[in-house]
Amino acid sequence: MKRRWPQTVTVVLGALVLALVVTTGVLGVRTWNGGNDADQRAAAAQAARQMGVNLMSISAATGQRDVDRIVAGATGDLKDKLSLQSRQILAQLAKTQARSSVDRVDAGVVSIDGDSAEVMVSINATVVNPKVKNGAPRAHRYLMDLTREGDRWLVSDLEVVP
Repeated sequence: MKRRWPQTVTVVLGALVLALVVTTGVLGVRTWNGGNDADQRAAAAQAARQMGVNLMSISAATGQRDVDRIVAGATGDLKDKLSLQSRQILAQLAKTQARSSVDRVDAGVVSIDGDSAEVMVSINATVVNPKVKNGAPRAHRYLMDLTREGDRWLVSDLEVVP
């Protein structure tokens, strides 16, 4: 009678090695995707944070450049709306001679799914003008919807949050 034990052990060990290789591959893909998700969350938060800074860092002296920077961080209907309102914004800046600067900005991702994200941005900014020379810090909060276009996150909608 022939022994089948060595052949059975070989088959079992082969199956175990195959299972180990598959498990390692699956875990590797999950780990890579987890890192990519974290990268996208960080990129979306940074884009929203930058838009917040751009919105609140505006001056009569550099108004056109400031407005162009704001529009460049937007996409879709928001970009169109901001482009249409740029003349009014510049006229108001020229009239009031206002200057706004950011003291602090924080951002947190509320949700993210593929190429869209929702981010809450909190900003402390100070506005000064000839009537209010020292200004006073004010807190502002925005809820921003972002869309990923290529490798950039752009703001597609924003609302002021009380």
